[in-house]
Amino acid sequence: VVLVESVEYLMDAVLDFVVNEDTIPVDVSTTLKHFINKLDENSIKRCKERSLDEASQLLRKISEKQLQCLEEKHLLPLIRLLVAMQIQMFNMSIASRKLDQMLQQLAKVNRLLVFQEIKQHLCSIVEKDQVDVSCMFLEDSSIGRELWREACPSLLNKVAALFPVILEQEGLRNGPLCYQAVKVCLQVFQLLPGEVASLMLQKDQESLAVQTILQFLLDIILGQCSNRDTRLLAGTTVAMLINTVPETAEGGAAAWSLLHISQSEPWPLCVGGLQAQCIARGQDGVDRLAVCRGLLTCCTRDILVCPADTAKTCLLLDGLFPVVSALCEEKLDCHYYVFEVLTMWLKRVKECQAKVWEVTGAPLLADDSSLRQELIQVIWNNAESPVEGVSEFVRSAFCLLLEIYDMDCKHFGDTQKNLHISLLWRITKLPWEAKAKYAPLCSLLPYVGTDKVLEQYPELPNHLLRCLSTNHLSPCASELYRCLIQQQRQELCEAVNQDALPLESDLASQWAKRWWPTLLEALTSDVTLLQTNSSNYLLPCTLRVFPSAMEPLLATLDPAKSGHLHAWACVMSAHRAAYGGSPWALGSVSALETLRLALGCVDDKVRLAALNLLCCSPKTKEAPGPEELSTMRTFIPQNLNSESSPFRQHLQAGVKRFLVRIRDSCLARLRGRKGKRDDTSLTEEMEMALHQGVGFVDWLSQLPLSYLAPGHSYQRKKTVLLLLSAVLETCTDTWSPEKKKGQPPINMASLFDWARQRGLWDFFSRSKQLVLIGCLEDSTNEIRELSAGLLLRFFPASFSEDITAVLFGRAEQLLCSPRVPEAQIGALIIKVLLQKINYVSSGDSKAYTLVGYLLKKLQQHYLTATDDVMLAAKTKSIHGILTALERCILEVPRTLSDVIDYRVTIDILVLLEKISLLLLGVLYGDLEAYLLPSFCDMGNAITSLIGQGAQEEGDEGVLLSQEHSLVLTFCWVSLKEIGIFLGSLVERILSEAKPTESYLTLEDLKRASKVFKNILLKCRHWGAVEGCCVGFTRFCASLLSSSDPEHRDIPSHMLKQGLEMLRSPRSTSVTRRAAGLPMLILCVVSAEEASKTRPLLAHSIHTLLDTAWAPLPHDWDQTLDLPQVCAVHTLQALVRGSGLGMAVLQFAPAMTILSLTLLSSPCWAMRNAALQLYSALCSRMLGQRSGGEEGSTQHGMSPSAFFAHYPALQPFLLGELRKAAGDLQGPSGQAWLRLHPSLYPVLTLLAKLQRGVQDHTGTLSDFLNPLLQLAASPIYSVRVVTSKALVAMTPPSQYMSTLLRLTEELPEPHHPGCHNRLHGQLLQITALLDTGLCTDSSPPDALCEVVGRVESRLWLVTGAQCCPLVCGAYLGVAGLLRARCSQGFLHQLIGLLLCSNILKVHHILQVGVASFHQNAIHFLCAEPRWACQLWGSFSTENSDLRLSLVSWAAERHRWSGIGIQKELLTANLKEALLAQSVEYRRTYLSALVEVMTPVSDPTLSPELVPSLPEGSAMLECLELLLGALEGCRGGPEFLSQALCAASLLLSQSFQISLLPRWCSLLEVHRAPEAPQSLRMACAWALCLAGAPLLTPKLRERSPLPVFSTRLINTGLYLLQDENQQVRMKAADFASTLCHARKGGEEKSVYLMQVNQALPFLLELLLEECWDSPGTLEVLLSHLPQSDVSFVVKEARDSGCTSLYEQDEVNVFAEPSVMSACMLPYLLQLAEKYKVSSVMEERLGVWARENVTDLLENLRICKDLYPDGTLDLAWLTFLMDSGFHGAVCGLLVRATFLLRLLEISDDLRALGDPKNLRRDIQEVHSVLGQNGCQLPSLQL
Repeated sequence: VVLVESVEYLMDAVLDFVVNEDTIPVDVSTTLKHFINKLDENSIKRCKERSLDEASQLLRKISEKQLQCLEEKHLLPLIRLLVAMQIQMFNMSIASRKLDQMLQQLAKVNRLLVFQEIKQHLCSIVEKDQVDVSCMFLEDSSIGRELWREACPSLLNKVAALFPVILEQEGLRNGPLCYQAVKVCLQVFQLLPGEVASLMLQKDQESLAVQTILQFLLDIILGQCSNRDTRLLAGTTVAMLINTVPETAEGGAAAWSLLHISQSEPWPLCVGGLQAQCIARGQDGVDRLAVCRGLLTCCTRDILVCPADTAKTCLLLDGLFPVVSALCEEKLDCHYYVFEVLTMWLKRVKECQAKVWEVTGAPLLADDSSLRQELIQVIWNNAESPVEGVSEFVRSAFCLLLEIYDMDCKHFGDTQKNLHISLLWRITKLPWEAKAKYAPLCSLLPYVGTDKVLEQYPELPNHLLRCLSTNHLSPCASELYRCLIQQQRQELCEAVNQDALPLESDLASQWAKRWWPTLLEALTSDVTLLQTNSSNYLLPCTLRVFPSAMEPLLATLDPAKSGHLHAWACVMSAHRAAYGGSPWALGSVSALETLRLALGCVDDKVRLAALNLLCCSPKTKEAPGPEELSTMRTFIPQNLNSESSPFRQHLQAGVKRFLVRIRDSCLARLRGRKGKRDDTSLTEEMEMALHQGVGFVDWLSQLPLSYLAPGHSYQRKKTVLLLLSAVLETCTDTWSPEKKKGQPPINMASLFDWARQRGLWDFFSRSKQLVLIGCLEDSTNEIRELSAGLLLRFFPASFSEDITAVLFGRAEQLLCSPRVPEAQIGALIIKVLLQKINYVSSGDSKAYTLVGYLLKKLQQHYLTATDDVMLAAKTKSIHGILTALERCILEVPRTLSDVIDYRVTIDILVLLEKISLLLLGVLYGDLEAYLLPSFCDMGNAITSLIGQGAQEEGDEGVLLSQEHSLVLTFCWVSLKEIGIFLGSLVERILSEAKPTESYLTLEDLKRASKVFKNILLKCRHWGAVEGCCVGFTRFCASLLSSSDPEHRDIPSHMLKQGLEMLRSPRSTSVTRRAAGLPMLILCVVSAEEASKTRPLLAHSIHTLLDTAWAPLPHDWDQTLDLPQVCAVHTLQALVRGSGLGMAVLQFAPAMTILSLTLLSSPCWAMRNAALQLYSALCSRMLGQRSGGEEGSTQHGMSPSAFFAHYPALQPFLLGELRKAAGDLQGPSGQAWLRLHPSLYPVLTLLAKLQRGVQDHTGTLSDFLNPLLQLAASPIYSVRVVTSKALVAMTPPSQYMSTLLRLTEELPEPHHPGCHNRLHGQLLQITALLDTGLCTDSSPPDALCEVVGRVESRLWLVTGAQCCPLVCGAYLGVAGLLRARCSQGFLHQLIGLLLCSNILKVHHILQVGVASFHQNAIHFLCAEPRWACQLWGSFSTENSDLRLSLVSWAAERHRWSGIGIQKELLTANLKEALLAQSVEYRRTYLSALVEVMTPVSDPTLSPELVPSLPEGSAMLECLELLLGALEGCRGGPEFLSQALCAASLLLSQSFQISLLPRWCSLLEVHRAPEAPQSLRMACAWALCLAGAPLLTPKLRERSPLPVFSTRLINTGLYLLQDENQQVRMKAADFASTLCHARKGGEEKSVYLMQVNQALPFLLELLLEECWDSPGTLEVLLSHLPQSDVSFVVKEARDSGCTSLYEQDEVNVFAEPSVMSACMLPYLLQLAEKYKVSSVMEERLGVWARENVTDLLENLRICKDLYPDGTLDLAWLTFLMDSGFHGAVCGLLVRATFLLRLLEISDDLRALGDPKNLRRDIQEVHSVLGQNGCQLPSLQL
């Protein structure tokens, strides 16, 4: 291949003659200069393609006549340059074609010269075996293709000679060279068919070359090459060769002959005049797959319908289909390609259908057609395939099947179309959980129509809603809905007269009749997923298909109702996104008010929907209006601290859309202004609009700066960084090569210049740069990376010298830190500095210098660790330097090529090897020992090392713990980094090294592999092993993909060693789950190329299976790891490995049988390992599930599909069930306990299969009998899971027959039988009824018979039946059948429950009594009259019953007689509080709170209870509750319920004397240190009692204003709580107060956002309590301390004193934000100075007490200013959160003092207001300019 240097040389030569040649016209010379410059631009693929396109346009600007003026000596270098570039970019198809277009243009000038130059290169290519370049000239070069046409024989001869060389060496035949050689043959056969056909007819050397190629291609197909892609391409190539045969009959015969590819005996293949011998090498299916794929891809229709020896046969139906069908049934690891071929077969059948009819003379898919049955069965069996991509091909196949059938019906006049009806019936009978239900229904819909579908499937709307509530089903449900409404519109339009199209309003009304209730229910649902999916998917497509559907939707929405506000915003935004129009353009006051409510709602989803309404527009040039701009200025600051990551992402996306509108509209105005300069009025209007848009962008770019300082929450920092990124991406002209969309407009610079001329858009100032630099030391990785990305991508290319020097010094400190996050920060700073340094003094490249420096530092740290590990662990960490090296060399572009040579590579490798040996030696001394270390060995080694350097005096216990952590972290983190760095480095070196360069020899690679092996096998720490695996996998992948066989042998040899080590017995324990040995094996097999057959994986699993099946030795020791146990753990690691994906599924049956069998092993370790392997297999075979056993079946496969994919499991699982069922009875017929360890796992697997699927094959009927027999199992859990398995394995059509059988077997009173069997049968009846009543429309008479039999067994709940479990199970059955049972039976049953002794106290302890009580209470309380009777005897019932009753009430079960509950609960409150049971007390209080809280709106005041305990009783209850709270008697849960209950009682009793104690309790438990449940209880207490006490009506009745300040202050603290639920509940308190202050006109309380609740409470505080003694203290208490001198001293003295940094108590609290929030209210309070003498005195005292400290701290701040350059001390302050908070608090207090001085003449003596104002402004301005951005001050 032409080297880069030759291209550069040719480019210089062309430039030389362009510049120096006088004979070239000036305009031609100028254009050629630009042309050459464009050719030289960029090296990134997409950038290069763009540059070549621009260069081609420049060349076309030079006319053909002007080009002819160039002499041949000038034209030849230009042609050579283009050809050299084309060869250089042979692997970039688009670039090669663009260069070919340029050469074609030059060929118009001198065709001979161009052809000669390319021909010379083609000759060189043939000689040098450069097949990849040959492919390029065939495929992407029209000139090269013409030349190859002439040189076709020589090319084929060369390829024929090359094939033997390739196939002799394993590395070549399985590598890219073999693939390229096959590709050349394919392109020759495809692009030069005439030449190939003529060669086939000749009997000379050229014909022999084609025959030789054919033989080698067949050898590749038959398995001589293991690369699947190459074998598939070879099949296509052979088929393409058959296509070139002149005679169709000969081609058809060759195709028929090729289908014998799988026969074991050798056979000849004739293609035209060519002959080849076929010898099979194995039966892996890829050979048949390659042949079928090739024939279907390449062969003409005539060949595909070519008959065999007999008439009415054709290749498609009788030759290809049997092979394809057999491949679909086989369990291969290439199922994706198999079903791709099935789809291709159906496509070709559709294309050839007319000719096939001519051959067969009958429909292809007739009712009695075996082809039709086979196709449907194949499609049905694989509709739920777990293999990625197969289900999509199955859907395509189903669509094609329907199209073929429809053409059949039309051709033969079949109007009944029975297939459609049968398919629709089959689809509708699938359960709604089946994902395979919906895609076929979409395909079938156009053929049967919407009316037929909904008629036969009336549950469809309800099932769609269920699917939209389930994550993995929502896409297919959305697609089905879209198809339904599109089909409905099409049918409606077709039904009317073609001359008069229906009105959109009429169409929308027809849609509304069918779908409006469904969509409205979804949009207003409480289920978040359903609401989100309906608004994101259903609503947009509804408005696109039916534009007038907006009116019926909006007409039914009431924003005051729950869920309707979100629905309103979604409907409005979806309509605007589709059709445009601003909500303000509607002119509706109610619409604007509703939008403002939505923007301030507490629900994130509502606010996002409203934001989307603001930001969206179908036209990006639609400028936002003034209202939108002002609304966004209000909305954005209130939504910066959301905890929801999706909210932040959607906020960024919405703001970005808004910015794009501003940008594009401003650019349009700038363009318009240039064309209309004479119209001054228009110019003024445009100028104003430009100022508004540009000003908003400038404001938004400034907003993040004050929120990025230390001390702000992660949520706020992340949000403002995302917003800053949106501004810089949208409003700068920085082009991003990696992005396909979203690039800035070409004329972006004009808008940027316009803004800069007016002093705006200073995005890259030094102060902003310093703020982002400060974020590099943030405690979270995301903030650091985002900040670094913005600095590198948008800011100037280099730092100033002072910043560089300070950052480098800071990075040196951090790299030595033992704390991992600090070392990572140091590495990030080094990476940023590498890209921001202008030059280095040494003269070498900056990358080479910096990497050399890091290597020297690493060597120094290694030597320090060699001498003193403890010292190195404390002051010279290794992992920081390793991380810096990795980030600099591997992440910074072009660093690897600048830095790496053989010497540097060896230095790194040797150093990493030494460090790893040293660290492993610290953890375990003797590395040469065969015995692997244990945890005890590691601990003893570290303890011994610490003891050598420890002083003998004093107690060392605490010190050892800290030092032990230091050493352990020092070792394992460094080992992890070594693994990651080494693997990534080798991968990059091998992938980017040029053929002439060799930076790593074979011995070096073996040396590196030993480093990995030592870490994985000799380090026990899982963090080190897991991290090392990342690098080791990359290491193995790079070696296995190498063309050098010796490189590929290294991972294979390591795998062999690992397997040998695993099989050998040990005298010590490896570790839990076999430690790093399974990971070593997993890494090697995961590194295999997915396109190959994965021989290493197959070999590993077979070896592990053989080892695991080996019998245990007679003298096995359970304290040591057995090889069999290690093998099972290793299999588990392979199954769980994400890198293998679905590749292990072909071995799943064998591993499942192994794991279930080994559960009976006498070795505990073996049973434990087998159970873990079985769990991993279930997850892999059935797919990952969300939490919950019941919901898990929604994700599983049906039993039929499961056994179709894993046929070997069906007989084994059935055998296990039969064996267990057969052993249930002893010889005498009595039940006995005989353990079957595999039974429960088998039942669990069956229970997880998808229920409700019909069994069309009858394969599941064998499972029913053993499952029914297992109802008698003596093990309770087995009976429970058996009932679930029975439901999954019973087809819906057999639900009723099974129920009849089970109910018939229920015993009569005189034949009680076995309790276990009876309980199990009742559980099975319950499970079948629970599923069958919902999914199966059973015949009424059959269900009546079931009900009758259940009613006749009423004795099962009487005293004659003494087992509580049976009683409870019977009640469960009766509860499900309650609506169908007779009234007489129900009265009798309820009478038994209420009047008999069943619910009385049981003196004998029985299993299941509590469960029976709970079931009985649930059954009784389902009807109010029986519930009233039960609750009426509450005080006389036993304690267990009372606990069950209050538990039922605590679960928010409500009924119309709730007043009785309130009376009873309040009347018995004292007794409950004095009860001994903590659980009863807690549950009782929980029930009391739940019952007394309104259902409709929990934020409203609690309902008044008329029968509250009076007088002393009430006080006693309150005293008991408050005493328990004050004494902290009880756990947090009980205390939280007690606080809520006390608040309820206090709100309704108005005991003023108790309010101080209650307020004190709130102030104690609101603290961040308090348990979360108590903080939440404080928020609830504010809602329950605080809000009523602060309402105006109650304030008039009692002297409560004295407590208002304390309650509001508690609300302010809780609004800053760390927990989001606590904050939201505190916002409910504020919302309730707001609702009350408005007079309660609205029906429900509007729940405001947390960030709106805070200013509301502050406004309420100043409005109601401005003169209260505590108001000033409340406002000042939320300010951070302003003692700057103390903070400065702490920052200077701070150092790393421990391994881990102490977390903040409340990470959500933001003192700086609260300072800015408090300032306006402090200033308002200052305005009250002269209103009240009391206030004047109070504020004056504060001013006199604080003025000295404030002025002194202002002076200290002024002294801290840097002298224009950044130094390390100032950088330390910038990184210190305490400093920033103290300065904010200082400036707020100083501003407050300034306002007091300006208002009061009496206070002027304290200081001059002008001087104070100047000092405040100076501090604020200078600190901001130096990177300490502060909130704006209202001066």
